[in-house]
Amino acid sequence: MLPVVSVIWSGVAAPVRWFGRPSIREAVRELVGRRVLESRQGAGVFVIAHQPAEDWDKVLRRADITDVLEGRIAIETEAARLAASRRTPADLRTFRYTLADWRKASEKLPDDWYVESDLAFHRAVVTAAHNAILTELFDSFMPRIRRAMTDMLKLDQVHRHRHDQAAHEAIADAIRARDPELAATRAREQLSAVRSSLP
Repeated sequence: MLPVVSVIWSGVAAPVRWFGRPSIREAVRELVGRRVLESRQGAGVFVIAHQPAEDWDKVLRRADITDVLEGRIAIETEAARLAASRRTPADLRTFRYTLADWRKASEKLPDDWYVESDLAFHRAVVTAAHNAILTELFDSFMPRIRRAMTDMLKLDQVHRHRHDQAAHEAIADAIRARDPELAATRAREQLSAVRSSLP
């Protein structure tokens, strides 16, 4: 705890003309939430740290990414299992095209192109399950998946996720081979590996 000179008196804020009391109260509330200030009933507000203990934006982004990945594991594992039994020649062609786009985007294109090509492949897997509910679930979830992937790439400066080509191809190969259990396992493993590698 910092010495008494670090106490913030509410009276100090009154003469400051360019900030209104609501703005100052909101700033104090935010800093209390980030554990830079501590509010004590009847005593005032005290500075307890010079900077936040953790980057809460980063913490919240990581939590949101984890939630999205867990949702994807639930949807895409079952979709891959069903796709292995129900896929059509058209589905296999779509895998070929989306994997080719994914490879190109992962090597040299900007993050937003990479995100879209990755989503296209994973949506192709879900679509190959030929289950309207799973497809609708995935489609309604896509804006959150897109946001989570973009945040994940910002957190991971080395972009490890751009280099999991073998994992994507293993999912497509298991579906092509009509092996439901292997397809489900590969889908779960790929997304679980992404989740475990979060910085």
